[in-house]
Amino acid sequence: MRHFLTLLDFSPEELNWLIERAIELKQMHKRGEVYEPLKNRVLGMIFEKSSTRTRVSFEAGMAQLGGHAIFLSPRDTQLGRGEPVEDSARVLSRMVDVVMIRTFEHEIVERFSAFSEVPVINALTNDFHPCQLLADIQTYVEHRGSIKGKTVAWVGDGNNMCQSYINAAQQFDFHLNVATPEGYEPSAFLVKEAADRVSLFRDPKDAVKGADLVATDVWASMGQEDEQAERVRIFRPYQVSRELLDLANPDVLFMHCLPAHRGEEVSEDLLDDPRAVVWDEAENRLHAQKALLEFLLCQEE
Repeated sequence: MRHFLTLLDFSPEELNWLIERAIELKQMHKRGEVYEPLKNRVLGMIFEKSSTRTRVSFEAGMAQLGGHAIFLSPRDTQLGRGEPVEDSARVLSRMVDVVMIRTFEHEIVERFSAFSEVPVINALTNDFHPCQLLADIQTYVEHRGSIKGKTVAWVGDGNNMCQSYINAAQQFDFHLNVATPEGYEPSAFLVKEAADRVSLFRDPKDAVKGADLVATDVWASMGQEDEQAERVRIFRPYQVSRELLDLANPDVLFMHCLPAHRGEEVSEDLLDDPRAVVWDEAENRLHAQKALLEFLLCQEE
């Protein structure tokens, strides 16, 4: 039994297999092929944070693979009323075949997986968002081929997406330039662990020079709404615009995990730029997660 809590839980070979499989599953879906390896399998989806793309992609993915998904919000479970994570894991994992959790503290998914009898997927925590990185890498591969040896620039907050990009730099063998304001850097431990893959910058112009991919995210994540005004002031110089992308390589791609705040972390017109592939990126959540579910549930078949 395997869990997927960060990209480091899989080997580089396994991750590259997942990307290729996601592309294959996407092509099969576009051709209208029926493929149901997860018939009679059930995914339990625990949401402590709201979501559009995560919920729809996992639920649709299970349906397309012949399985079923159960949506559980804090209002629907005893977990939301104080039942210990360990007890919820023991019970739920005896009733479903796989569990995905979207929550706040990363420790919650670690504790849940330690007591689960079925695979557990991290669908976002405050520290990591590995499922989104599978979709991002898939999107890059579809448009430009292998990301190995390329340069990726992250501009903005050193948040869960940034930290998953650090993991991705290690696993997919690319270099990551991170541009953040002082005090908003990613985990110093993660940066140290990936020192040969990560460079830190203050000026986003320096970070995007020579970049093959530029990515960003909102300036205030869920749970940081009370910091919104202050973050807008601090992060204003870190807006990604068409002019900033012009400093990168001519064939650069731009990604954003969405939802985007136009006029804040991205200029009003950036998502309409032909270098932006955010809609493909969002669609690929579906197919990357289908590949992940198939990998976790069909290893012995």
